[in-house]
Amino acid sequence: MELIYSLTEINYISKKISKQLNNQIVLFKGPMGSGKTTLIKSICKYLNFNDNISSPTFSLVNTYENSTNNIIYHFDLFRIKNLEEALDIGIEEYLDSGNKCFIEWPEIINELLDFKCTTIEMSVVDDNKRRIKIN
Repeated sequence: MELIYSLTEINYISKKISKQLNNQIVLFKGPMGSGKTTLIKSICKYLNFNDNISSPTFSLVNTYENSTNNIIYHFDLFRIKNLEEALDIGIEEYLDSGNKCFIEWPEIINELLDFKCTTIEMSVVDDNKRRIKIN
């Protein structure tokens, strides 16, 4: 599916995407500034995660828990230089946890992704519009 949306439509788009998240692992691909973290924040809110959702750029992974004890792990692997670093933070345990994992910049761990994942590819159309492809 491909969607083009303006930033004012983010909540509508998040609801639509959330209904299609059949896989526990969701990969968010796109250039810097394409809105990966903004989209993740909106999806988390739609899924009733009311924590302070923020980019885990420096912590590498944030854990969010909702009132029914569901967990989402939110990764930002931009600063990871190689697969060994990802393994050092325990990426395999997170992936095998059975909880949802939202992963920004997942390319570094491609060889670990030998199971069904949902991929959300984002691109910038203009200052206020984004294109999303969901596979």
